[in-house]
Formats: sequence, structure tokens, C-alpha cells
Amino acid sequence: MLKVGITGGIGSGKTTVCRIFESLGIPVYYSDLEARNLIDKDDTIISQIKTLFGANSYAYGKLNRPFISNIVFKDKQKLDQLNKITHPAVALHFKKWYQQQTAPYILKEAAILFESGAYKTVDKIITVTAPIEIRVKRVIERDGISKEEILDRINNQMNDAEKIARANEVIYADDTHLVIPQILEIDKRLRI
Repeated sequence: MLKVGITGGIGSGKTTVCRIFESLGIPVYYSDLEARNLIDKDDTIISQIKTLFGANSYAYGKLNRPFISNIVFKDKQKLDQLNKITHPAVALHFKKWYQQQTAPYILKEAAILFESGAYKTVDKIITVTAPIEIRVKRVIERDGISKEEILDRINNQMNDAEKIARANEVIYADDTHLVIPQILEIDKRLRI
């Protein structure tokens, strides 16, 4: 079964694109969502994060995301250390999930597919892209965070031009191209 990575920067529209693929019967592994679940529930990960960031890294039994975000999106070394804790756990969880699937192909969604090295575990890659102004607007509306916080996150991700150059397929979710026809064409190619 073909493994297809799907990536795009924050606010690019990749979650919407993934939901459309799901409506076509394609299973999607949401790496970021699964990482959040593991970070909140896996005792080994919790212990390692508390060791790295201190007791304030968790509040009310969950990761204190504003506290951690304020550190990691301003300190690349801390972000790398956090990723070294979470990425192996997510990779193992994905492997178990993949073994249970029966579709013609699956999607592995990850905002940092290239940066994490997860691109090495997939057969093809789709990049979802949109201009930064649109991405910022979407994230402000969705998450209610500041433009500065969004730009900090964008600056910690690979730029779209490089993601596009490394992708097998590109979906333009830029409010000028129709997304569904692009997805249907890609789906047709992936089912062959």
C-alpha cells in the first residue's frame, strides 16, 4: 500500500485537503494531532518533557502549550530537543496504524514532514501551499493568535518553495484555484 506524505505550512489548508481525501475513502494519519495525544498521555514523553522544560511544562494534566510554544519557537535548540522526544514515538505509532489500513494508499499528514525526516518513510509527497498573507489570516481566524506568533511558527518551518521543489504533487489552496479538482486528479494518479 502506497504511503503518501502530505505537508504544508501552518494555515496552508492541508487539514481541509486531508478531509476531502478522507471523503474519498483514503485514511489519513494526522501526525500533529497524534503527537499532541502522545505528549499528553505517554508517561515516558511527559517525564522527558518535564526534565527538559521544568514542572511548568504541564498544567492540569496536559502540556502547557503556550509556555512551551513561547520557548521553542524562539529557541531552535529547544525545538530540536522537543522533536527528538516526540518524533520517534509518533513514528512508532504511525507504523502500528499503517499496518491496520487496507485502502489503495494512505496519507501521512505532517506540517514538518521534511524537517522531521518523516519524508524518508513515504513513497510520494504532496505539498499544500498558499500565500503567507492568506495563511496568516486563516490562522488568526482559526486559533486567535497574533500575527507575530504565526510568523514565528512559519519561520521555524521549511519555506513553501523548497517544499514544492521536493514534492511529487502540489495543491494550491490559495483561494484562486479550485481545490477539489486538484485532489481528484491526484487521487486518480495515486490509485493506479
